[in-house]
Amino acid sequence: MQVDDIDRRILRQMLAEPGLAGPELAARAGVTAATCWRRVERLREAGVIRGEEARIDWRALGWEVEVSLRFTLDKTHPRAFDEFLAAARKVPEVLEIQTFLGQTDVRLNVIARDMVHYREIYRARILTLPHIADTDALMLISTLKETEELPL
Repeated sequence: MQVDDIDRRILRQMLAEPGLAGPELAARAGVTAATCWRRVERLREAGVIRGEEARIDWRALGWEVEVSLRFTLDKTHPRAFDEFLAAARKVPEVLEIQTFLGQTDVRLNVIARDMVHYREIYRARILTLPHIADTDALMLISTLKETEELPL
């Protein structure tokens, strides 16, 4: 899909303030409300805009610990990836699952209320995941940059 300057202005405003009402979005993007609506619909239909969602700060809800767990799986079992991923999806504290090529096969991003809670999750839910050959943990200390913005 070809994106022009008007589309980029609309997208920048949507990224800057996702909850903007249509007329306000149009005004900030410098177009009429009808033009804005047509452009947004076209961007949705093309799959550029996949949806609009609430972003909840889980830290504000008392979840203080974030750990990135990297796994190497025992690939001698033909369904190791499928079974590991299916089981990991069932762990409610897993926020993100990524697969890789290289030494690390899978990365899970896990949250917990505190270290005691993390230890419980790790022992009861993470170590029981199938086909783990090796694991490594990285505990998040601080996030210095986190953005959804694109260089539009």
